[in-house]
Amino acid sequence: MAVQIKPLSDALGAEVIGLDLSQPLAADDDAAVQDAFLEHHLLCFRGAPLRPADFANVARQFGEPQAQLLRSQRDAETQEVSILDSTYARPEDKPQDLRQMRLTGWHTDDSYFEVPAKATLLQSIEIPDSGGQTSFCNTQRAYEDLDTAEKQRVDGLRAAHRYDTPRAPVRPKTRTQSELDETPEVVHPLVRTHEDTGRKAFYFNANRTDRVMDVAPADSEAILEWIAGCMTQPCYRYDHEWRVGDLLIWDNRCLVHAVNMDFPVGQRRLHQRILLQGSRPV
Repeated sequence: MAVQIKPLSDALGAEVIGLDLSQPLAADDDAAVQDAFLEHHLLCFRGAPLRPADFANVARQFGEPQAQLLRSQRDAETQEVSILDSTYARPEDKPQDLRQMRLTGWHTDDSYFEVPAKATLLQSIEIPDSGGQTSFCNTQRAYEDLDTAEKQRVDGLRAAHRYDTPRAPVRPKTRTQSELDETPEVVHPLVRTHEDTGRKAFYFNANRTDRVMDVAPADSEAILEWIAGCMTQPCYRYDHEWRVGDLLIWDNRCLVHAVNMDFPVGQRRLHQRILLQGSRPV
């Protein structure tokens, strides 16, 4: 069966059909997948959940995995894999205001590093009966749709990213001293140029972007709020309804994502994740 690329929405995303990821990709298939990734920014592969070691082998067909910050989430045997459990174990674990869950904030993975991950692979292991969707927004299209004056407003600006910024409504997971030492404040452009395509996209993380550099605090807040509103409009959005075994790979250089945390207490929501090495944003 020839590989098929089926778009998932007008905004972003495509399903890849007819490809066995457990086998090395043939040259033609690899080229088709890489082209689809750059065009759609997110690819979905349907299948059964993989063992962590097999998941890591799949990831290496797309790039070089990197160790993730929080040691407590790393798989014991395959360190490149993190096990992400967002289950509400008890009724009191689920707040009435779901904005108090960090995963509901629009974010891009690893932006608090000087060299963030270029892509994320995430596979569902167990999912609840309802809710739990992961939503994505296309920050490249959002930037490209600006008029000239709007682009001039943000081009050349830089912003500080922190593991924990007061702008985020909820505090992140506690870091060990080693993890603290690895995550000093870093500065990235607010508009980054994709190294593989040359196209520009907003680079803003509501959970990590702290402030715009070299402007007054009020101006910084106005700029960041405006960017957040621009890039999360419905026309740039795709909501992924998970099936068990779905494996997504997405481009952190031009997408942000968030999770619908409204799902039943006691029903497991479990994923495994790998981050791929990137380059410093420019």
